[in-house]
Amino acid sequence: MNNSLFSFAKPVNEPSMSYAPGCPERELLKEAIKQITSEQPEIPIIINGEEIRTGNVGRIVMPHDHSHVLASYRKAGAAEVQAAAEAALASHDMWSSMAWTERASIVLKIAELIDKKYRYILNAATMMGQSKSVWQAEIEAASETVDYFRFGVHCMNELYREQPASEEGVINRLEYRPLEGFIYAISPFNFTALAANLPMAPVMMGNTVVWKPATTSLLSSYYLMKIFMEAGVPAGVLNFVPGSGSDITSVLLGRQELAGIHFTGSTEVFRDLWKGVSDNLSSYRSYPRLVGETGGKDFIFIHKSADIKAAAAAIARGAFEYQGQKCSATSRGYVPASRWEELKSELAYIMGEIKTGDPRDFGNFVNAVIDEASFDNCMSYIKYAEEADNAEILFGGSGDKSRGYFVQPTIIKTSDPHFKSMEEEIFGPIFTLYVYEDEKYEETLRICDGTSPYALTGAIFAGERKAIDSAEKILKYAAGNFYINDKTTAASIGLQPFGGARSSGTNDKAGSKLNLIRWTSPRTIKENLLPPHDFSYPYMMKE
Repeated sequence: MNNSLFSFAKPVNEPSMSYAPGCPERELLKEAIKQITSEQPEIPIIINGEEIRTGNVGRIVMPHDHSHVLASYRKAGAAEVQAAAEAALASHDMWSSMAWTERASIVLKIAELIDKKYRYILNAATMMGQSKSVWQAEIEAASETVDYFRFGVHCMNELYREQPASEEGVINRLEYRPLEGFIYAISPFNFTALAANLPMAPVMMGNTVVWKPATTSLLSSYYLMKIFMEAGVPAGVLNFVPGSGSDITSVLLGRQELAGIHFTGSTEVFRDLWKGVSDNLSSYRSYPRLVGETGGKDFIFIHKSADIKAAAAAIARGAFEYQGQKCSATSRGYVPASRWEELKSELAYIMGEIKTGDPRDFGNFVNAVIDEASFDNCMSYIKYAEEADNAEILFGGSGDKSRGYFVQPTIIKTSDPHFKSMEEEIFGPIFTLYVYEDEKYEETLRICDGTSPYALTGAIFAGERKAIDSAEKILKYAAGNFYINDKTTAASIGLQPFGGARSSGTNDKAGSKLNLIRWTSPRTIKENLLPPHDFSYPYMMKE
């Protein structure tokens, strides 16, 4: 269908429900939680629309109650991974040749199903399987996932509309072809919305995909896969392959038809993927597209002119919502000496109010970290700070994994701007701050810029415009998403495309056409309506 005759309207962001006491959605969610906690589904591998069950079985437990088994799942081996790649390749011609409006219709149906039919069960699966609070689940598993699909269609519309100019006697056009081969999508545990977007962004652009979901978020990913199928994603277009990441990767990186990798996860894993592609580069039919969003060591920088109450609230939300298990989580801070005591007082009040525990208790602000390895990693940083002579634990500092993997939100103060927990990603509810001398504002901004290898998100809190301007300039490359008087976790689809550079990834801006264009191989087509018959040019004529 011609874009001049048909287009999809620009959507508005999906509103998030409050789940306040007395509202009907609160009760509907509680019923969905009961369903999730009472069932123990057996999650299969899904290849070419068929459910496959191997003899290799794993378990999914609640992070906040690790004795409670939510589900079992079947792990894919090499044979299943190869079959998934073959299914993706076999469906490529059909899917890539389908009109983009037909693909868009499927994507919009997914959004409607999540919005109106599966909202509560998807939120409940996210809460119980990934230990998210009701609000954290609602804003990303429901609202953000819906936004990825609705805005994704709008971005498709905009991208396909972009065409080169034509001149007299010549017609120029640009064909946005899907990549030749299959895409390998690897989604993380921490966002259900990312589990939706990583495989589906290439799919909506006409590609076929082998999807390896994170084991620790497999329950919500399985619900997503069932929704995709119900919406009409054809068999073979998207293949659901749980299992060992290294085993799956070793098979797929060896396929000459690998056309791209869509990844969110650790920097180390992404580097290994890059190296693996490099090692096999001569065998690929085309150069694979590598799109990755990895780690972060995100900062909040406070100027002496800042609103301290606002800065303290941004620290609490940015550092401790979802237990700091966000690539964008606030994990280091810089505060001027003249405002330190005021900030400390505000943080003391907040930390005294924060409750930690099971997400089924809606009064808890902090829940459990994802698994025992994460718990142990967090506690190792806390122990390091306890034993250091240039740091002190101001708030928190304890943990208990006897029933669930609970780490108390912790604030560390250090006299060393290069202290271990100022530089290294922890991925837990641990925030470290450094007090600087007021007159060394710009000098400390440069320290902030050079402290971490990451460059994902950062924030400046200041009232003086000159101070904001200095921060924007000095920290130009320190964050792909930069916030002025807002928390570091404030991105919203359709408003602030998300992504960072340096060791934080390829900065391809998820939730925008900048990401979608990576899943196309544009072809320029020129048609000459009256081609010349003479090879010669005027300059060749004799005088």
